[in-house]
Amino acid sequence: MTTIHPTAIIEEGAVIGENCNVGPYCHLGKNVILGSDNILFANVTISGHTTIGTGNKIYAYAVLGTEPQDLKFKGEPTHLRIGSNNTIREFVTINCSNQMEEDTVVGDNNLLMEYVHIAHNCQIGSGCVIANVVQCGGHIHIGDFATVGGLTAIHQFVHIGTYAFVGGASAVKKDIVPYSRGQGNPYKTVGLNSIGLMRKGFSSQTLAAIKEIYNIFYRQSLNTSQAMEKALQISNPTPEQLIFIQFVQNAQRGISN
Repeated sequence: MTTIHPTAIIEEGAVIGENCNVGPYCHLGKNVILGSDNILFANVTISGHTTIGTGNKIYAYAVLGTEPQDLKFKGEPTHLRIGSNNTIREFVTINCSNQMEEDTVVGDNNLLMEYVHIAHNCQIGSGCVIANVVQCGGHIHIGDFATVGGLTAIHQFVHIGTYAFVGGASAVKKDIVPYSRGQGNPYKTVGLNSIGLMRKGFSSQTLAAIKEIYNIFYRQSLNTSQAMEKALQISNPTPEQLIFIQFVQNAQRGISN
C-alpha cells in the first residue's frame, strides 16, 4: 500500500506506483512517473518529465528533474530517466536534458552521496559509487561500476570508463580509461584499479589481459596512435581488452595521462 504524508504535494497527473512511501513536504510534479516500492524520505522535489523505476531510496532535499542549467535551453519538454534500486542521498540534484533527442539517464544500483550534481544529458551507468560533492558537467558519461571520489569536478563531455576509480578532490578534463585508477588536479592515471577488480571477482587471467592492454598505453612510452596500432595487433583480444580499445577509439577529449 502506498502512503503519502498529508503535507506532501502531488500535482494532478503524477503517477505513483504501488508500495511507495512519500514523506513529509515532498513535491511531485504533474509529469512525474514514480514506479513501485520507492521511498521519498522528506522534502524531496521531483519535477519535469521524470520517470523513476522501482525500489529507490531518495533522501531529504534531493531535487530531481529540474530544467538544465544551459543558456541554449528554450523550455522544451526534455526528460530525466532514473532506474531502479538507487540510493540518492541528501541534496543531490539531477537535471533534465537540454534537448529532446537525448535524455539524462541514471541506471540501476547506484549510490549518489550528498550534494552530488548531475547536469543535463549525463549518462550514468549502473553499480556506480559517486561520493559527496562530486560535480558533473553536462554530457558526461560514467560507465558501469565506476567509483568517483568526493569533491571531484568533471568537465563537460568527459567519459569515464567502466570499473574506473577516480580519487577524491580530482579535476577531470580528459577521458579516463576503463579499469584504471588515478587522482589529482590535473588528473593523472597511476595504475589499474586492481583491488576493485579483484573485489568484483575478476579472474587472474582476466586481470592479466587488462594489465597487458593497459601497459601498451601507459608503460611503453608510446603516444596514443602508436599504442593503438600495437593494441590492434593483439590476436584474439579478450572482451575486456576490446572494451579498453573501443573506449580509446571513441575518446573525444583524449585520454588522461
